[in-house]
Amino acid sequence: MTKPPDQMTHEDVLRVKLEVLRQDHRDLDAAIQAVEERPAPDMLLIKRLKLQKLSLKDRIARIEDELTPDIIA
Repeated sequence: MTKPPDQMTHEDVLRVKLEVLRQDHRDLDAAIQAVEERPAPDMLLIKRLKLQKLSLKDRIARIEDELTPDIIA
């Protein structure tokens, strides 16, 4: 069950953002594949999409790090 926005914790918000970013990352994968499969793929467009995908990956990693507690060994 989803909490109303005014009752969400910081962690809840991060988890929602994380899922949105992961979906965007999957969508970019599909877009890149579609462009690559064209008879004359636009290499500049592919490069731009891959840069966006890399940026999303970095944002995903930062949120995952924030959600994962540090373990002091």
